[in-house]
Amino acid sequence: MKKFTKLVIASALSLSLFGFNTNADAEAATHTVKSGDTYWNIGMRYGVSVLELKKVNNKTSNMIYPGQKLVIPQSISAADKELLARLVSAEAKGEPYAGKVAVATVVLNRVDSDLFPNTIKGVIYERSENGSYAFSPVQNGQINQPADAESKKAVEEALTFRGQGKGSLYFYNPAKTNNAFMQSREVTTVIGNHRFAK
Repeated sequence: MKKFTKLVIASALSLSLFGFNTNADAEAATHTVKSGDTYWNIGMRYGVSVLELKKVNNKTSNMIYPGQKLVIPQSISAADKELLARLVSAEAKGEPYAGKVAVATVVLNRVDSDLFPNTIKGVIYERSENGSYAFSPVQNGQINQPADAESKKAVEEALTFRGQGKGSLYFYNPAKTNNAFMQSREVTTVIGNHRFAK
């Protein structure tokens, strides 16, 4: 009986170790460069920043070669992408595509900033001192509506572009707000009806 118990324990241990190795391998995804690949289209394919892609592969130039293997950094979760796309869809409805990318970029910039929560969900659901949400679609429930295809694509582009913008942390529609704090911020760009600022 003791031998059987040891055999069961040893088998379970080897299976659990095998499982851990499989997960570790899954995290270290690689991409073999094909003719026509660029850092940009690889980033778009995997939903990762071009800057991070170059960093994890110790690359400083934009040159890549067919056959070269690139380590793909971990992307945000599918749930975070969906949440961000729903926010973009609600916040930038009727705005040009570039404005949708810029709204997603603001959220990512906030995640990367020490001034805001360090997760997408944390940034989107952050409350101000008066208890209201930072983004009106969270306050009015529009965040719960499905995202359109263009907003999903805008999120992928913002992820690929992450870290290369002008550092915008805010956006607002001057026709719809008289918030003195927002209007005091340095405007980085204007797209459609939105002003983006830092």
